[in-house]
Amino acid sequence: MEKSRYIEAGRICNAHGVTGEVKIEVWLDSPQFMKKCGRIFIEGREFKISSAKTHKGFLIARLEGIDDVNAAMSLKARTAYILRSDAKLPQGGYFIQDIIGARVQDEQGREIGRLTEVLERPASNIYVVQGEEEHLIPAVPEFIMSTDFEAGIITVRLIEGM
Repeated sequence: MEKSRYIEAGRICNAHGVTGEVKIEVWLDSPQFMKKCGRIFIEGREFKISSAKTHKGFLIARLEGIDDVNAAMSLKARTAYILRSDAKLPQGGYFIQDIIGARVQDEQGREIGRLTEVLERPASNIYVVQGEEEHLIPAVPEFIMSTDFEAGIITVRLIEGM
């Protein structure tokens, strides 16, 4: 599966204060993960994160070159990206966008379908698999046996009614 150089990381919600900080709704595991990347990209333009803090689940960031509320407001509602190479994932970690489209098979190797969507829910993510039937599979160890994101194959254990 072809991997994009950029990862969708969040959305600029608003300006924060009058000095040019922006409030970012982070779509990664945490605001700290984005902060550690050190820079974001908006419409292909690079912005270094000169300072950042977490506030109520959002990242409040000062971006180099954004020095007032008007400049910050010009970024409102824009998608922020990070470079894949800037992201330091734990061993075996992957981005959700890397498994969308993966072939899903059962423990015996029978194809069930393709992963079309990942629903993020408080208890766990849910994989939406489209094949002859639609399957909703909780993304927990009891049901997800292995994920080979490099090969694009997810092996699952199905139970009656799943």
